[in-house]
Amino acid sequence: MSMNRRPAVAGLFYPDDPTELRTMVDHYLNDAETEAKVPKAIIAPHAGYIYSGPIAASAYARLKQARDSITRVVLIGPSHRVAFRGLAVTRTDYYTTPLGNIVIDRTAVEALIKLPFVEYIEQAHTHEHSLEVHLPFLQETLADFKLIPIVAGDASADQVSQALDLVWGGPETLIVISSDLSHYHDYLTAKKLDQQTSTLIEQMQYEKLSPEDACGKVAVSGLLKLLRQKSMSIKAVDLRNSGDTAGDKDRVVGYGAYVVD
Repeated sequence: MSMNRRPAVAGLFYPDDPTELRTMVDHYLNDAETEAKVPKAIIAPHAGYIYSGPIAASAYARLKQARDSITRVVLIGPSHRVAFRGLAVTRTDYYTTPLGNIVIDRTAVEALIKLPFVEYIEQAHTHEHSLEVHLPFLQETLADFKLIPIVAGDASADQVSQALDLVWGGPETLIVISSDLSHYHDYLTAKKLDQQTSTLIEQMQYEKLSPEDACGKVAVSGLLKLLRQKSMSIKAVDLRNSGDTAGDKDRVVGYGAYVVD
């Protein structure tokens, strides 16, 4: 009997109507700048679409050329509701959104579970939005792909980099890191702080990142550590906050989009 993880934030973070959802995501993607080079990895935000959707689209629009060539996506984001050590995978067979089912890559999950810091923790996945909000963007930009969803708890950069390296694959595999930036500062303070954080990310100085800089700091740090080992680079393609999109400027949340070519 197959199991699927049902949407937890459809109708809250993004529309639960498939037509409305597809229209919204396509609008963001069509408005975003793109280029021919397809990224190996991206970092994108995970807030409600009216706030962070345009920024996420700045990364996802760059996948258009890879619609049929990317067939596997590793998606890792922070745990907002459940505290645990290490990384959490799932026994489910599908992640479901209003746009349909996404098959879980069971072979990859079974390889990951052999790492001593990876566990099956279903409750870490059930209500977690940091992975879910990326799925409609992936469903609209890619044709047929399998998903490797990972929720990050209290884990080290080395642990995350080990897990990512294990499932790194070739050009058929995309790595997606889910993270927002600063939280609840005024607009000008947030812009300054997020620019500092963005510089650290582009310089791959993951040791200097704090949880206050990026809520997905654990996963971001693991990616940056691995990029440094592989002599790869990362660049920002968008850096805004909720004051630029749909919120007021008194208490904003920062969002960045980054690509690894």
